[in-house]
Formats: sequence, structure tokens, C-alpha cells
Amino acid sequence: MFSERVSPVQWAGPKRFHKPPIALEQLPPIEGVILSHDHYDHLDVATIEYLSKTVRHYFVPLGVRTRLVVMGVPAERVTELDWWQGAEHDGVKLTATPAQHFSGRTLGDRDRTLWASWVVQSGEQRIFYSGDSGYFPGFKQIGDRFGGFDIALMENGAYDAMWPAVHMTPEQSVQAFEDLRGKVFFSVHNSTFDLAFHTWHDPLDRIADLTEAKKIELATPVIGEVVTVGAARTNTRWWTGLR
Repeated sequence: MFSERVSPVQWAGPKRFHKPPIALEQLPPIEGVILSHDHYDHLDVATIEYLSKTVRHYFVPLGVRTRLVVMGVPAERVTELDWWQGAEHDGVKLTATPAQHFSGRTLGDRDRTLWASWVVQSGEQRIFYSGDSGYFPGFKQIGDRFGGFDIALMENGAYDAMWPAVHMTPEQSVQAFEDLRGKVFFSVHNSTFDLAFHTWHDPLDRIADLTEAKKIELATPVIGEVVTVGAARTNTRWWTGLR
């Protein structure tokens, strides 16, 4: 999602806190793109239109292929999966797994496409991506089925007491991570767009305190920092003191 605003138009809607760390034009050819669902902060028309000629393949939940085709992606480059269905691409195994959320891009198309979390397996490494989700028993089911994860990219942001079914609080994200039996907690879905009533740094503050108390290895990379699975790194609270 490289646009300035999370919206069907770019003159209104939630705006970025900061610019993307790299421009679309600087991206190299991309082997694969995984999409969790069709909301505007996860599926951006301008971004997909640009990438339609440079991405080799897309992996999406049920119904999202049609969205991509409208944006210029050839249908044969899209693999569409239901929950628990899997696919393989150049030795990498991908499985769409359950999440508790919703979908839709207009007032009249709510839940016409599926949403998903994802499991990515490459060799002996297992990666989990939560997508957007409220806390639910499915996290433990996923952890039990796959035997834990080397790193879990966990939703941590855009939460509110009024939305418990579709987004997790930091405390719930940690519980979900423990259910998944993850080794490294990678905080995502925070500090990019103003989508809730909390401050942009509240998710980072809370998740850092929670994981420190539980002695969980945390990854809150500086925007643009590369995180390599299995590689040692030192995590810092880089946002402290920033407005």
C-alpha cells in the first residue's frame, strides 16, 4: 500500500504518518505478493496497477482475484485460496489460514470476499502473518497444526474497545502469539495510518512493555529496516521521543 491515503480517493481519508521507505519505482522485480484481504489499507489500486507487470504471482483469499483483475493483473498470475488450502511456488509453501475480520470496499459489498491469515514455509522455516483479526481460538489451532513459528507478523494497531471482533489490543496480540507458539514477535499494522483513536506510538509502547515483561523476543524495526528470519538483531525503541 504505497498511496498517501487509505481511501477510494486521494483527496480525503486517513493519511500516512510518514512516507514509504522506498518508492514504487525503486522496487526490483517481485516473485510473489501475499494479500490478506481487500480493505484499502491492504489493497491499493495505484500500487497494484503499477505492480501488475512486475510481480510474477499473487496469492489471495477467495474472491480477491476479481479485484486484482480489475486493477490490471492477469488472472493466470493469481492463486485464490480458501482457509486451510495451500499452494507452492518455487519450493515455498503457502497456506491460507483463518482470521476473524471482515471485507469490503464499498457500502454494498461487505463480506463478499474472504479474509485470511497466512503461513509461509521455506525449508525448515515457518512464518506466520496474522492479517487483520480479532482474537479468537483459531490462533491456537494454527499453532497446533503447524507446530509453532520462527517468526510471527502480528497485527498490533487500529484497535478500540468498540471493535473487539476485528482488531486485537496489544495484550490480545501477545496472547495470540503465545497460542501460535512463535519465537519472534514482529509487530505490524501500526504507525502508518491514522485508523483509530489511540496515538501512533501507543501500539509500540504497549507491545514493547508486554513482550519485555514476558521475555518474548520482539521485532519493531525502524521503518525501512530489513529483518531476516533467523538472523540476530538488536531491537530498539526508536520511536521514543518522536511526535
